[in-house]
Amino acid sequence: MIATLQTQVLNCPKPRDLAVFYARLLGGEVDRRDPRWALDEGFATLHLSDGAVLSFQRDPQFRAPTWPDPDVPLQSHLDLAVRDLDAAERIALAAGARRLPTPAEVKGWRVYADPAGHVFCLVRENG
Repeated sequence: MIATLQTQVLNCPKPRDLAVFYARLLGGEVDRRDPRWALDEGFATLHLSDGAVLSFQRDPQFRAPTWPDPDVPLQSHLDLAVRDLDAAERIALAAGARRLPTPAEVKGWRVYADPAGHVFCLVRENG
């Protein structure tokens, strides 16, 4: 091993707004002081309870993926484990997510776009 994951960075037009959106879904602390990052209008963070950190960076040229149309492909996406898909969907939609087409044959997960247009999935936990 030569490295450890420091953070996953999502480009977007409004970093703090997107950090707050994900805090509503995942909990955690938005823009906690951390010597690894300078927080300003162009960069925000979300520190999660398990130690993981999501970061959000302003990109005025950002183009949201057009799932499932490949015109603007997915560069990456987040899978968020949930116990109850229906309850999690209500929270995600109320927070500003938008439901995207999910293949009919797929059971146990659903596809969404966050307010900036990044694709994420709610995935039913096994168990």
